Amino acid sequence: MIEPARVSVVIPAMNEEASIAAVVNGVRETLGPLEVIVVDDASSDETGARAVGAGARVVRHPYNKGNGAAVKTGIREARGELVLLMDADGQHDPKDAGRLTAALVDHDMVIGARAARDQAWLRALGNACFQWLASWLTGRPIPDLTSGFRAARRERLLSILHLLPNGFSYPTTSCLAFLKAGYSVTFVPIRAHRRVGKSKIRLLRDGVLFVLIILKIVTLYSPLKIFFPISAASFLLGALYAAWNVIEFGKIPMGAALLIQLAVVVFLFGLISEQVASSLDRK
Repeated sequence: MIEPARVSVVIPAMNEEASIAAVVNGVRETLGPLEVIVVDDASSDETGARAVGAGARVVRHPYNKGNGAAVKTGIREARGELVLLMDADGQHDPKDAGRLTAALVDHDMVIGARAARDQAWLRALGNACFQWLASWLTGRPIPDLTSGFRAARRERLLSILHLLPNGFSYPTTSCLAFLKAGYSVTFVPIRAHRRVGKSKIRLLRDGVLFVLIILKIVTLYSPLKIFFPISAASFLLGALYAAWNVIEFGKIPMGAALLIQLAVVVFLFGLISEQVASSLDRK
């Protein structure tokens, strides 16, 4: 069992006056007297005041910086060696907080994994696609890539803080960064409730960003996972195109040669990038 004094709870919030007090109260009732930091990302309502009334320490941004920026502020401000991150919209059940922090005894990060039935079908489908891609690229099954309910060692979080974006995709980035850095990550099943108010995430816009972030993190740590499939596809396409033209017309067209040359160049870039990534890991 983790002592509450070792844990800091960080809750990024923007215009969540309807739910923030219940979230703060729920976490304090579950885990006992501990540091709860609400990062008010320039809310235009009473989010900050209600968080203070519930007993949280509020850090306010002078202007809206984004959900990820609020998380980074909270991690820097935290005094505990362990950090519990959760959303301010009431989706996360504070009763699950103890199970997440307890699992940090053997792990560097513990992620609350939601069941597909607890999400809207379109979002669940999108998340399933992202999880499949991330699982393939990292070589590790990832049951929930985008859950904002997670606990981690603050020292480890600080080491990857520069990688976290200021927008809504910090869960994706932190999960992938921990896995690719070789830290111990585990997933604990949780139940997610319907959020209070309207979601600020846009499926199409943020979905594209999630894919780019997955590619960015994997390219940073394991570049050949990206470069080799592209190189192999280009080489195969070029070789097949060349073989067909030799059989039909007795010559190799310029297009086939260019595809094969592209495959070689992409593969060499991948090898160089892999060496650079390996040298960074040794520092």
